[in-house]
Amino acid sequence: MVPAPDGRVVATTDLLVEGRHFRLDWSSPVDVGYKAAAQNLADVAAMGARPTALLVGLVAPSTLAVEIAEGFADGLRAGAVAGRALVVGGDVVRGNEVVLSVTALGDLEGQEPVLRSGARPGHVVVVAGRLGWSAAGLRLLQDGVRSGRLVDAHRRPAPPYVLGPELARLGASSLIDVSDGLAADLGHIASASGVRLDLDLDRLRLLGTDGVRDEELWSGGEDHALAGTVPAEFVQQLPPAAVVVGTVRAGRPAVTVDGSPVTGGWDHYRS
Repeated sequence: MVPAPDGRVVATTDLLVEGRHFRLDWSSPVDVGYKAAAQNLADVAAMGARPTALLVGLVAPSTLAVEIAEGFADGLRAGAVAGRALVVGGDVVRGNEVVLSVTALGDLEGQEPVLRSGARPGHVVVVAGRLGWSAAGLRLLQDGVRSGRLVDAHRRPAPPYVLGPELARLGASSLIDVSDGLAADLGHIASASGVRLDLDLDRLRLLGTDGVRDEELWSGGEDHALAGTVPAEFVQQLPPAAVVVGTVRAGRPAVTVDGSPVTGGWDHYRS
């Protein structure tokens, strides 16, 4: 049983398909399981909720090595612990390809959920977590590099789970998990709120690191940072890990960097 003292449950689900979302010659089964947990728990945090539980489904051919399945389980367990959650159940079925399906649950702890539609002109754009690290790591893997800080960041993201509920308590007007790329994900906030989000490249670079290209800061996904907006009067109360990277303005929904429109990121049906 998963307790829900708030009386409401936040839920999200995601799928990982071998060859589409992960490669076992690039990541270990433990890495894959860890990443599956992280990307779902980050979605819970992006609604301002505290992660509580994971439910896992595994589709696999009968030829899948037991060690791989056990690695998935170990990684999911470790990723859940990192997000202060538990793996509470799931199912296994035989199929032609390896697919991990993960559902995450969360507790709002008396707070209202933070949606994508609350950004208003005059609010500031904030990001907590890494930007571009995973994309740079993927680029290095494609180039034949198999180790290093950026490659590790691609294999095992580090979402700032605790900052989701904290930003909600501080009055965040919108939040989203950066899974498909900052420009793409902030674009959802811009569209839902009917505003333009103007970002500052120098501020974005504070969340990158050596080896991350500028365009990877806004187009690279899978770092699972938290991005959103906060009324300007709450800026002084923000935790140090939440960096102000831009401003919300009236106008046609768009995301710009230093005034220039930017696009990019993962599209599940085009990429």
